This record gives sequence, structure tokens and C-alpha cells, in this order.
Amino acid sequence: MSGLSGAGTEEHADLAHELVHPHTLAFALLIAAYCSQFRDEAPAVREHAEALLTLAAEQGFAFRAMPATITRGWALAAAGQLEEGIGRIQEGLAEVWATDTEVVAPYWLALLAETYGKRGQAEEGLATLAEASAMVRRSGEQWYEAELYRLKGTLTLQSPVHGPKSQVAEAEACFLKAIEIARRQQAKSLELRAVMSVSRLWQQGKREEALDRLSEIYGWFTEGFATKDLQEPKVLLADRESSGAGLLVK
Repeated sequence: MSGLSGAGTEEHADLAHELVHPHTLAFALLIAAYCSQFRDEAPAVREHAEALLTLAAEQGFAFRAMPATITRGWALAAAGQLEEGIGRIQEGLAEVWATDTEVVAPYWLALLAETYGKRGQAEEGLATLAEASAMVRRSGEQWYEAELYRLKGTLTLQSPVHGPKSQVAEAEACFLKAIEIARRQQAKSLELRAVMSVSRLWQQGKREEALDRLSEIYGWFTEGFATKDLQEPKVLLADRESSGAGLLVK
């Protein structure tokens, strides 16, 4: 996951439709849903997930229906239907657990944890992330591990269990761990998210260091500037430029 560009995703799904090959179409719709979720494009996620659910029902593709249910749940929550979204994600996960598999499960659990956070249920989100991290240790499936730590930091800041000082210290440690993992994996998009999270945290006291880190990772990207992940840092860096720091922002 070096960079999350949407180039080609829709074209691949269209080609799969033209081939009239159900298994290929199901896979293409699933990948399209995942890519749209990575780009935080909830309407597209819902469209692809619902198309996949329809196809899975017609063709008896139970294994494809599970991730479609989960990603549709995330899209519903992203659109403000938090209770229903959580219910659909939990429904999909229950079907996954019934198959006794954990492949891709850390990612799906991350979607549930993120959604818990949106509903103000930080402790439920943190417990979900702990479950996901345990799966990572068991299976070695580490491709989304950086995001698990970043989400843990975000939810820690929301948690009523921690005092303000311990919240900030633990969240900072989580964000820095996420950056370390993403850099080791050369997962630039996840590194950008983690750097953005620590930059928000460091706006008081370490603002210049935060913006230096953000400028470095932002400068790596050559496309995808319309996505949320790149729009947010662009605003921060533009503010710095306008204040006289002289930073060139794409």
C-alpha cells in the first residue's frame, strides 16, 4: 500500500462486467469496495458492496458476501447511520468467525473499531483493536498493522478511562509506532495518515517539527491529491506557507 490511487479501479470493475464471469466480477467489486474505503469514499463503497451482495446472493458466493456486508456497514456508518452500520459490520464478522478464518480480519476489525470511535464508544473500539492486534501476532498478517496503532492512538485520546496527560503520551507513542511500521513496510499512505495524526497532536508545542514531518511525506506523492488523506495535510501546509515559511505545496 505505497499510495492509494483510484486510477483504474472503476475501469477494472467495468471490464469484469463485460467479461460476464461471475467470479471475476465478484473479485473486482470487492477490490473496488476496498480501494474506495481506503480513499474514504463512502458512497462508492456502498455501491460496490451492494452490487457484490446482489451478485453473491444470485451465485451463492457466501465467502464474498461476508466482506461485502462489512464494507457496506462501514459505508452506512460513514454516512451517519452509525447504529445500523455497526450492526452490519458485526453481522459480517459473525459470519467470518463461523468459517474459522482470520484472513483479512484485522482490517475488518479496524473498520469496526473506527466506527465505534465515531459513535463515542472508545473503549469498545480499543477492545476491538486489541483483538485485531492479537490476530496479527498469531497470523503474521501485518499489512494493516500501522493503521491499528494509529486508530489506537485516536481512540485513546477519546477514552474516558485515561487522564489527559496519560492520554496524550500513550496516543503519541501509538502514532509514532504507526509511523515506524509504515516506514518499514514502505506503506506511504498509512505513513501519511499516522504523520497527520501526530501532527494534529503536536500543534501545541511541536508544531514546526510536525509540519516538517508532514511536508516530507506529503512531498512523496505525485497523484491522488483529491483524496481526503492528501487534502487535509495540504491545508495545514498551505497555512504554514501563507505564514511565511516558504513551503511549496502541490
